[in-house]
Amino acid sequence: MDGKRILLIVGGGIAAFKAPALIRLLRAEGAAVTPVLTAAGAQFTTAMTLSVLGGEAAHEGLFDISTEAEIGHIQLSRNADLVVVAPATADLMARMAQGLAGDLATTLLLATDKQVLIAPAMNVRMWQHPATQRNLELLQGDGILTVGPDQGDMACGEFGPGRMAEPEAIMAAIRGALRDEPLKLTRESQVSRGPLEGRHVLVTSGPTHEPIDPVRYLANRSSGAQGTAIAAALRDLGARVSFVTGPATVPPPEGVEVIAVETARQMRDAVQQALPADAAVMAAAVADWRVTNAGARKIKKDGSGKPPVLDMTENPDILAWVSGLTDRRPALVVGFAAETDDVIENATAKRARKGCDWIVANDVSPATGIMGGTENAVTLIRQDGVQEWPRMGKDEVARRLAREIARALA
Repeated sequence: MDGKRILLIVGGGIAAFKAPALIRLLRAEGAAVTPVLTAAGAQFTTAMTLSVLGGEAAHEGLFDISTEAEIGHIQLSRNADLVVVAPATADLMARMAQGLAGDLATTLLLATDKQVLIAPAMNVRMWQHPATQRNLELLQGDGILTVGPDQGDMACGEFGPGRMAEPEAIMAAIRGALRDEPLKLTRESQVSRGPLEGRHVLVTSGPTHEPIDPVRYLANRSSGAQGTAIAAALRDLGARVSFVTGPATVPPPEGVEVIAVETARQMRDAVQQALPADAAVMAAAVADWRVTNAGARKIKKDGSGKPPVLDMTENPDILAWVSGLTDRRPALVVGFAAETDDVIENATAKRARKGCDWIVANDVSPATGIMGGTENAVTLIRQDGVQEWPRMGKDEVARRLAREIARALA
């Protein structure tokens, strides 16, 4: 995008918080960004934030004498290579469809001679309302490009289509528009495309339970929260996700293929059936051992004070097995290493021993308080180096890892 100029109009919705991330991605690829903030958008982000990240002043008012003395709104509308509206609220879409020009944003949209791309964002009922769908049809008939909205949880607590597409998906649409290959979506296909569109990613998650008897089992301390977040982040970038999960406490994400298993051997079989895949993210905390003489009935205490004798054997090493495949090995295999000491050294050795491409290592010693929590502090270990990430929410870890995967597969 070197030399390209994007006119970014930020509408008034909670999704405006994603605008700074979009600006960062645009600037990272060499694009210049001219921010325009609506009055409603200023309730959710600030002109200062957009100006600092964009590298130039954010525009807000139509009647600014310093710019309008030279008919500044016409210059803004014509100097851009592409006009992007993110978020495009129901109100903003309605005004665009009717050709209204009551503020700087709508005046720019009416005055521009350049391609326009919108990223709708609103409550699910507002999105599904016949008036919004009529406006969408009018806009698409006028040649306006759309990306999203996604399906998911809303800030209002509801679920469904209406979430603004993730910044990475909007970036993919921008690239397509600048190549004259727009990612135009219809009402029948409202889930946004992204950099992982057409890719199949396998994700394992949660613990496995290895029976001792019908009421007891061996397991690892895993809620499945990180694996679930990774599956959702990959889905949001357009991937088709096969989600193989053990008995986790966190519910699986919407919009992915869920394969529920209990034991390590069941997980291995499910992974085998889900292949081939472009990438595999092995986030499950698979039990290392299983009991070979598990009881068909509950094992009772016999009064001797002696525990029952449990014969143990190793479970299949799913990560090493996937990494060692020849004909159906994913192009990228990502393993996880939860360590309590010598984290980098142990995880680096594990990557070499298992034969995987990347290892995501995290310190789960009791002092960190991470195990089972909502945050994680990980280190991404690859053959070409080590990236230490700061402590952050598991959702953000997942989004960052998904972006790395998208770049690697590209």
